Parts: sequence; C-alpha cells; structure tokens
Amino acid sequence: MNNKIDAISWKILSYLQKNARESFANIGRQVGLSAPAVAERVKKMEDLGIITGYNAMVSHTETGYQLKAIITLRAFMGKLKPFLELVGTFDEVINCYRITGNENIIMEVVLRNQFHLEQFIDRLIQYGEARTHIILSDVVSNAPIKKIEG
Repeated sequence: MNNKIDAISWKILSYLQKNARESFANIGRQVGLSAPAVAERVKKMEDLGIITGYNAMVSHTETGYQLKAIITLRAFMGKLKPFLELVGTFDEVINCYRITGNENIIMEVVLRNQFHLEQFIDRLIQYGEARTHIILSDVVSNAPIKKIEG
C-alpha cells in the first residue's frame, strides 16, 4: 500500500479522476476540507508524481476518425529500436506500449477509414508483423484507479 496517500487524498483522487475540472471548493465540501486544503493536497500529489497530468477526453468520431483499432506488432530482428524511435511521430497512434509475449508492441490508433488503415499497415510492415483489431465499442474506458484494500 502507498503510505503517501491517506483516505481523504484517495477521495480527492476519486473526484479528480471523474472530472479533473471539478473545483477545489466543491471537492472540499465532499471530503470535509477547505478549498485551500484540497489545493495543497493536490499540489503535494502532483509533486510526489501521484498525479501525473490532466487531459481532455476527445471523441475520435466527432473529430473525423471513423475507426479506432488496437494493432500489435511483432518486430523483425533489428527493427524494434528503429520502430520505437519512430512511433511517436505517427499521428494515428494515441497510445503505444512495449509489452511481453509474442508481440513487442501494442498500439491504440485512430483512422479516418479502412483506406487510411491500409496505408498505416503498409507503413508498419517494414518493421514487423502487424495484427489489427477494430474496436467496436468502449466497454470500460479510463476507469479510475482505486485504493487497494487489504
């Protein structure tokens, strides 16, 4: 268990994970603290690296991307390092992880349509064997991290 986070700070984290724009005054009313006390706790959690940033959640479909997919890559010998250096430049990639198992990489990508997907795969195949999984719907998305009990 992380001793840096007490029960009140966990409650603050819970509110911020649901809505990072929630006012400190409103969070304070919910957890029994003043707005400055909430702000101080949030600042401390930021300084400790517990809170790593704040993001706007953007709809891929409302911004013109019809497809969202998970693509795994099994890199060819000698191609993993060049791929890792390049993947950050791909506009389509919204998340990328280096993983264990048969594949080396798993990416979450957004694409305009199936033709864009084909072009993107054509760029990947020089680095390894790609497998594509089209996302039909979000079942769980950005679930909050909760305190581990026990």
